[in-house]
Amino acid sequence: MVLLRLGEGSGAGVLLRTGDQRAGAPPSTLRPMRISVSSDMDEPVARSLVAALRDRGHEVRPHGALRPGDDPQWAVCSEAAAREVADGTADQAVVCCWTGTGASIAANKVPGVRAALCTDAYTADGARRWNDANVLALSLRLTSEPLLKEILDAWFGAEPSADAEDRQNVDRVRLLDHGRTPR
Repeated sequence: MVLLRLGEGSGAGVLLRTGDQRAGAPPSTLRPMRISVSSDMDEPVARSLVAALRDRGHEVRPHGALRPGDDPQWAVCSEAAAREVADGTADQAVVCCWTGTGASIAANKVPGVRAALCTDAYTADGARRWNDANVLALSLRLTSEPLLKEILDAWFGAEPSADAEDRQNVDRVRLLDHGRTPR
């Protein structure tokens, strides 16, 4: 287990616990994944996101403005990325729009998806740890390149909790996907 102290910004000074890692290795280099990425705009942070994921050894599956000829509307491209997670074509997804809100709403309409809008590393860590989130939603407006790195480090460094209460909550959300929750 490694403690990660966040650098500058809103999460400065926060310590995050991450899973076992090789010394000096970025958190996501341990297990390369297939990651669907969508953005409704071809913004510098979206391009940085794709590059950062590839640098970490992940296979990137682009959608929307990141893929020539794709429909760039946030609802359409976020759904496409989320569906790949739900059907197992991708392990996780990152969906982006100007605020991140629309992308997260669209992704969360896909059964089996637990999208979390994360504006800092602490939220990203908690979303993976306590909510077993499988889709990261980002704001193109708020996310700087240094903040993007912190968020990705926290997201990929966290593992879903084995705590019984956390698992019960995630199981309840799975039931909500199918309208099967008791009142």
